[in-house]
Amino acid sequence: MDYRIEKDTMGEIAVPADRYWGAQTERSFENFKIGIEKIPMDVIEGFAILKKACALANHELGKLDERRCAVINQAADEILEGKLDGNFPLAVWQTGSGTQSNMNVNEVIANRGNEMAGEKLLHPNDHVNMSQSSNDTFPSVMHITAVREIENNLLPALEVLIGTLKRLEEENYDVIKIGRTHLQDAVPLRFSQEISGWRSMLENCEGMIKDSLKYLRKLAIGGTAVGTGLNTPKGFDACVCAKITELEGTEFVPDDNKFHALSSKDAIVNAHGALKALAADLMKIANDVRWLASGPRSGLGEISIPENEPGSSIMPGKVNPTQCEAVTMVAVQVMGNDAAVGMAASQGNFELNVFMPVIAYNFLQSVRILSDCMLSFEKNCVRGIKANRDKMDEYVARSLMLVTSLAPKIGYEKAAAAAKHAHKSGSTLREAVLELGLMSGEEFDETVDPLKMV
Repeated sequence: MDYRIEKDTMGEIAVPADRYWGAQTERSFENFKIGIEKIPMDVIEGFAILKKACALANHELGKLDERRCAVINQAADEILEGKLDGNFPLAVWQTGSGTQSNMNVNEVIANRGNEMAGEKLLHPNDHVNMSQSSNDTFPSVMHITAVREIENNLLPALEVLIGTLKRLEEENYDVIKIGRTHLQDAVPLRFSQEISGWRSMLENCEGMIKDSLKYLRKLAIGGTAVGTGLNTPKGFDACVCAKITELEGTEFVPDDNKFHALSSKDAIVNAHGALKALAADLMKIANDVRWLASGPRSGLGEISIPENEPGSSIMPGKVNPTQCEAVTMVAVQVMGNDAAVGMAASQGNFELNVFMPVIAYNFLQSVRILSDCMLSFEKNCVRGIKANRDKMDEYVARSLMLVTSLAPKIGYEKAAAAAKHAHKSGSTLREAVLELGLMSGEEFDETVDPLKMV
């Protein structure tokens, strides 16, 4: 491999000649060979957006000349277009402020910009990082990236799944089935009502996630090192946020207390809490679906779901609820991520949280796998759910909990006696009521009607 020599305040270091990063990136790359987890490209794209906005603001406020501003924007655009992939090698497990990832982007933009300009026009600190600190850029990028990923990926995926559940709800309005509580028989309900519970869970989560965005829209930019805004021109924070809003088409505003913005990660914790709520509900829905589809001959068998792949390497013909299993594994991972995010957000001392790379990594992983699993679950499972009406009718007819409708007429204790008598004798509820002389057959048929109970 060919190398070139780069310099920083600590001296010279060899850098791969075919890469645009500089000395500080190389030092981090060599010093933090920990794990395989890299700073996500979503974060790098967030940095590219921020660097564009900062260059535009610095130019508008008279600190950066037009040519340098234009070249920074060109290089940042190449990052966003994927043309510079392979230039961002740093580990999640680095400095807790994300300083080295900020410098990674600064160096790549400067070196690529200088190549485009045909001269040494840009310095990574003096120009690309002008009016900024890693301490206000990394938390700003975390918020920018969180909003982008939630709006562009998570919410659209959630809407797809909600839409399919609405369709299933309409299609199954006339299907009556037995309810279950505590894994025991309960009173009847419509299958559409059960589905409406799933749909409403997701709609509530959607509302909580959308509500969390208003806190993520507040950016730390302009606080620089400790929140005082040292080395920034007046109005820089508002100008940068306006530029990002224009570039992204979604609103961002300055956090009005930069000391809070640098030291607290409460907005991320709050938003991830909403993601955990979604994970919990997806766990519930996926478990319900695989229970209802259990069988085919020794389970509940109330619904059928698509058969996507063989389920066993030894048992021929076996098919498993694999999409449900994937969803529940994703849910477990998101719940684990939430613990990591919350713990990391509680750490750091004085003016800065120094757990930001791991917070960003876990948050974005949660968004990504939730988005992907909802689309996969909808496409490969939920849209193919079919009610087994014969099995549902059978369970309703055999259920002893239909006795609940008798309680207002014969009293709770007599109704309980009828249910227990039917269970012990193996008779139907109707037969038990008649044997105990609690009411006539005509009265029973008039009173015990599943349609009236839903």
